[in-house]
Amino acid sequence: MRKRLPSFLLSSYGAGWSAKGRIAIVASVVAVLLAIAGVVALLTGSGNGHQTPDTAVPLPADSPSSSEVAPKPSSGSGSVPKAPQISEPVAYAKAAAQMLWSYDTRDTSRDQQLAGMRSWMTKETEYADWASVSGQVPDPVLWSRMADQDQHATASVAEGHYPSAFKQALADEPSAITEAYIYVVTVNGKQHIGWKQHGGGTEGRAVTLAVQCRPGHDCSLAAIAPQVTQ
Repeated sequence: MRKRLPSFLLSSYGAGWSAKGRIAIVASVVAVLLAIAGVVALLTGSGNGHQTPDTAVPLPADSPSSSEVAPKPSSGSGSVPKAPQISEPVAYAKAAAQMLWSYDTRDTSRDQQLAGMRSWMTKETEYADWASVSGQVPDPVLWSRMADQDQHATASVAEGHYPSAFKQALADEPSAITEAYIYVVTVNGKQHIGWKQHGGGTEGRAVTLAVQCRPGHDCSLAAIAPQVTQ
């Protein structure tokens, strides 16, 4: 029987966070689910009628098997894995979700956790919502209490996909994505949490991510959407 987590250990990097304080990118993620045509204006904030190419953008294929391989940890970021060199949105989102749902307070400080997560972010600051990502990390006091209990978590990803609303919006306005090349991907999986004295538990997880995948470049993380969209 699965043991239930003590109340002060309920930190899962993906469940129940507040949507308040999100910057423009999160608004654009929600907008892109409704109408791709509106995402460019929201992302850039320009509203200057910038014209995007007329060429249709094919939707990348879903989840190749190579995305199941967990990347190796990078130096200076504790147990946080290094961002993989992946150019396909769903594969990158699956790797990012696995990273977000995994942590180890036994060998990783809170600052290391944040530094490792930051390395996954897009370098195009106008599209990066670091607040939505860093907000997944518990505050210093809670992280310390988690560390006192040797709390750690691993994750397994079941699947990743483009939400139906995103696919429909992209089909309706295929050229709109060529401004920022930000894709919306929902990932489902499980998080396995453990702590001292053989305590542990497993919970289902789901997250909707915005990932930037410009042609000819590796993908990067742009934001975590405030709600899961299937």
